[in-house]
Order: sequence, then C-alpha cells, then structure tokens
Amino acid sequence: MPEAVFVRPDSLSDVSTHYCPGCTHGIIHRLVAEVIDELGIRERTVGVAPVGCSVLAYNYFDCDFHEAAHGRAPAVATGIKRARPDLAVFAYQGDGDLASIGMAEIVHCANRGEKVTVVFVNNAIYGMTGGQMAPTTMPGQSATTCQMGRDVETAGHPIRVAELISTLRTPAFVARASSHSPLAAVNAKEMLRRAFKYQVEGRCFSLVEVLSTCPTNWGLTPAESTEWLEKTMLPYYPLGVFKTPDGDDRAPLPRKP
Repeated sequence: MPEAVFVRPDSLSDVSTHYCPGCTHGIIHRLVAEVIDELGIRERTVGVAPVGCSVLAYNYFDCDFHEAAHGRAPAVATGIKRARPDLAVFAYQGDGDLASIGMAEIVHCANRGEKVTVVFVNNAIYGMTGGQMAPTTMPGQSATTCQMGRDVETAGHPIRVAELISTLRTPAFVARASSHSPLAAVNAKEMLRRAFKYQVEGRCFSLVEVLSTCPTNWGLTPAESTEWLEKTMLPYYPLGVFKTPDGDDRAPLPRKP
C-alpha cells in the first residue's frame, strides 16, 4: 500500500468539532497540533482555553488542558509556566475574549515577557455569544449590537492587537497570519512554529494573531466570507512579523497569500 502523506496529527483527538461550517478554527487547531508534533513536545504541552468559541478546545487537542475564566487565559498560562518552566504552555483565544475583557491580561503578560505562546484568533466579531460587536469589528460591519454597522465616532476604530503588543519594549515574537486560503495556512504554520520554538528555547513571549472567518455571524456563505476577509480585513490587518527578539535574523515577512 502507498505510504500515507496526510494524516491526523497525534496532538489532535479523533473527534468532530462543534464549529460552524466555514469556520477556520478547525484549520488553526490542526496547524497548532502539527507544530506540537513536529517539535516533539506533546507530552509536556499544556493548553489554556478561555470562554468563547474555543471554550471546548480541550476536547480537540490530545494534550493536557486547563480551563480559564473569560479573558484570563494569559494569567492562567503565566501561573502554569512559572510553576513548571519545563512545560510548553499556550493560550488559545478569540478576539472578544482577548481584546475585550482580557485586554489587561494579554498586555501585562506580554509586558512581563512571560515565556508562553498565545494563539489569537481574530474573526472580527463575538462568535459563541451571538455575533455582538467586538474590539476587532470592522468599520461599517453589522453586528447584533450595531445593526447599522460599527460607527467609529462612537465605538472607536478596530484594535490592531499585533501592532499594539509589538510596541512594548519587552523582547517578544509578534506576528499576524491568516487561515482563509491554503497558502495563508502554510504561512500561518510557519509563524506558529516560530512562536512555539521561541518558547521551547526559553527566549521570549510570543503571540500569533490569525485572521479567521465566521460565516454564521457575518451572515455570509463560507465562500463569501473568504472574499470578505480578503477585501475588508487584510487591508486593515496586514499580515507579517511585527516584532522579533533581539538577535533574530530570520526573514521578517511571510510569502504573500
């Protein structure tokens, strides 16, 4: 028989996910799992899942997991890593969780230089709780709490988390990728591998923001959602590496998706 070239990563459980059709959380899960497998760290990896669409991530990753209160994943990850520096600790958070109620946690975790990895999924809306406006919702984008579209005069402009975290003086690896196309997913995996490797090397805090689609709450088909992300989100949320620790001479930008 021919040798299998595409198999389920050992770090993913053999179960179906609860994510909506067209959602790319599942793609991002796979990329994280592949990186964990390839680095050979599954037996010492601990994930942290907060509140949001990713609240059930512990059912999908075949590694140790810890639940966190809404927005508090960086704080929980900090506690685990400080107690057990030998572990590879990552938080998996959505934009409503990280950029709203958890903004203080992520900023101070990064500013302290906690040697953990944060996977930040940005789909420009609150997903699990019904499609409310998030800190990342685009100008003019409709949501259940702004049905006429986000008005920047009253709600402010969408927050660019990767750029915000990259302004901190503390050494870190900060990047933004996307999951809306095959090439974008390849680039996202490269970013995630770098992020986890920096932690394994004990070098710095790392955050990878990954743009994702949300067809259900955007009110679009999966194909339309991909087009909307490309036309609306990519110009405002450019992909690339925004910060690397001192002494890193690796290429700063991914291939163009």
